[in-house]
Formats: sequence, C-alpha cells, structure tokens
Amino acid sequence: MSSDAAAPLIEARKVTRILPGIVPTTLVRDIDLVIRPHEFVAITGPSGSGKSSLLYLLGLLDMPTSGEVLVEGKVTTVMTEDERALARLTMLGFVFQFHFLLPELTVIGNVMLPMRALGRLDRDAMRARGEMLLSSLGLGDHMDKRPDQLSGGQRQRVAVARALANEPPVILADEPTGSLDSKSSAQVFEVLRDLVHGQGKTVVAVTHDAAMAERMDRHVELLDGRIVRDEMHRLAPQPA
Repeated sequence: MSSDAAAPLIEARKVTRILPGIVPTTLVRDIDLVIRPHEFVAITGPSGSGKSSLLYLLGLLDMPTSGEVLVEGKVTTVMTEDERALARLTMLGFVFQFHFLLPELTVIGNVMLPMRALGRLDRDAMRARGEMLLSSLGLGDHMDKRPDQLSGGQRQRVAVARALANEPPVILADEPTGSLDSKSSAQVFEVLRDLVHGQGKTVVAVTHDAAMAERMDRHVELLDGRIVRDEMHRLAPQPA
C-alpha cells in the first residue's frame, strides 16, 4: 500500500486556534493536514509562524477554536477529556526541546511513567520494556542514574524512550535537537530516522534546522499560521 493510499493516523480539518484576549491572537488558521503511517515529517517556519501550536493541536495537548482533529478517523473534539487522554497515551509519544525528565526519578523510572499512567502492565513488565527501550538507544548502562548524571544528548534519548513506552504509532517532537550540540543533534536525528525507516513509526518534528528538515521525507512549512509548503522529498518507507 502506498503512503497516499494509507488511512490517516492524524488529520486536521480546517483547524484554527485563536487565543482570546483584548486583542485575540491567531496561532494557526484554516489548517488542512493529513499524517499517514510511516511518514517522517518536518514542520518548519519562522518564529511565531504557528509550528509548535500546530504540533500541540495534532497531539491533543490543545483544542482548536474551530475545525477538528481526527485520530485514526475519530473526531477528538467530541471526545471527553478522559477519552483524549487515553488517545494521547496509546497513540502519541511526545519529545520536547527540553526533555522534561523528572529529576527525582531514575532514568528507568522516567521511562516507566507513561506505562504507569496507562496501567496495562505490571511493574516487572514495565521495567522489562523500559530496559529494552533504553538498551536499544544505547543507554543500557545508565538506567539507574538520575537525569542530571547524563549528557544533554543522553537525556534526549531517554525522552525518546519514554515517548515509545506505550508503543504509540506516532511520535511528535518539538525542536528535539534545539538545545543540543551538533554531535548530539546528529545522534538524536538518527534515532528519529530509525524510528521511521527501521521501526515503521510516524515522526512529526518541528524544527528550525533547515538541514535537518531537508533530510526528512516530507516538509511542511508554515507562515503566519498557514501552510505555505507541503512537499515530499521521498516516498515514505513501508514495513517489510
């Protein structure tokens, strides 16, 4: 099945988000966007163009003022907050510019947090999955350390492991390399690319890094809250 024929994982239909106030601020306007399986999507644009706002709407972290966001064909604007929370836990993993690891927990404890929230595995199964994820990301020797004992690149890889904890098909990343040096940025980029090309995930990443965006499979560019570019660099990979 081609990427074009695949059923959407996430779809935005005429999505507008306006912050109320004395002078209302439009973050995004009339966005139509379809994210399908196995895509590696860059979202770019100048500061204030609505990149992160769009990502938060796609990730159900914010609600549109008008329009609707669908996840696997389900309209999320009519869901209860508990239903949206379950959709986030099962369908979506999040990686942010700043890792937001809890400093009081160990690395493995941080990775187990989404599994605890979902409540489908017992402690031993959660630990085993966390260890597997961390080992796959080259962090097998760091599981019982605290986040402040790791480098920036290592902490961001822990954040990726945490995003993968509940086996979501979609990873949403907001400037995932924005706070890293060039070596760590390259390592994190390769991790994200492998999620798509090696593991069949979908990754949507907001980035200000033009070189990174050009190396991704699809490039969506925003300006003043609207999509002004949406083009494929290459066909999305298909699972074997």
